[in-house]
Amino acid sequence: MKESRKQSYLAFIGAVLLFGTIGIFRRFIPLSSGMLAFLRGILGGIFLLLLSKGKNRRQTGGESNSLSGLPSGLPARTRCILILTGCLIGFNWMFLFEAYNYTSVPTATLCYYMQPTIVLLLSPLIFRERLTGKKLVCAGLAVLGMVFVSGIMESGSRTGSDLKGIAYGLAAAALYSAVVILNKKTPVADVYQKTIIELFAAGIVMIPYLLLTRKNGWVLMDNLTADAGAPGFLGGIGIILLVLIVGIVHTGIAYALYFAGMQGLKAQSVAVLSYLDPVSALLLAAVILGERLSLWGIVGAVLILGAALASELDPGEKNIDN
Repeated sequence: MKESRKQSYLAFIGAVLLFGTIGIFRRFIPLSSGMLAFLRGILGGIFLLLLSKGKNRRQTGGESNSLSGLPSGLPARTRCILILTGCLIGFNWMFLFEAYNYTSVPTATLCYYMQPTIVLLLSPLIFRERLTGKKLVCAGLAVLGMVFVSGIMESGSRTGSDLKGIAYGLAAAALYSAVVILNKKTPVADVYQKTIIELFAAGIVMIPYLLLTRKNGWVLMDNLTADAGAPGFLGGIGIILLVLIVGIVHTGIAYALYFAGMQGLKAQSVAVLSYLDPVSALLLAAVILGERLSLWGIVGAVLILGAALASELDPGEKNIDN
């Protein structure tokens, strides 16, 4: 394996493993989901903007009078679609964070990973793609897996809170499906430029939501210094540190690694490695939080993740590292 390919693998694996740990960090941050989504979008956008400006400065030898790194040169229609996509990402994050609040990290994660199945079922309408027998079987298995995860097979095992968390997780999956569809229909050559716009939009769209949903207005420091609901070892400084990690590491650095790795990998490698995200989330939740799936939940997890992965893989495409 060439060194460049190895670096691509390491970067992409690092990104998906970071994505897989965000549910753990959410458990220890006592902010509202809307506030956390706002901070994640703004901090991640600032990090990627600075990274992009630094890359442009190096490429031009440090001689540039323009605001290198700022998104520019995109048609107005493309910008509008990217802003809309970013707004959907913001609410997608908010629903996912709410899912973590109401149910276990494994359950919320598996609900979220119904997204490939939703896109698959919508593909004939959106992309005019034919649903093959294999893909229909995969979709059916994923839905069956969701039934197992929901706890229907285990009488009395799900509380009202769990069911609310499942609903939030599925809502997040539906929103992310819309994000995937819009991104596929709006290709942009510079993925960093596209992501910067989307991340800032994801954060900014939370501002009116926060203003409308808080009785006493939107007070950032009240959220950051409040200890209500936080673990005993965390004070205001600890919470701020965790928020910075989610915004900079789980968003800015993770997206940078994700795109850097993806550019050097084949489509099937990306599809396979992406499933390290939910698998790592399930394992870490069991080890760190003690949140384990039941037997039926494990069966459901295998069906959901296995069906989604199988539907993405094309056995006719050779995936040879060179």
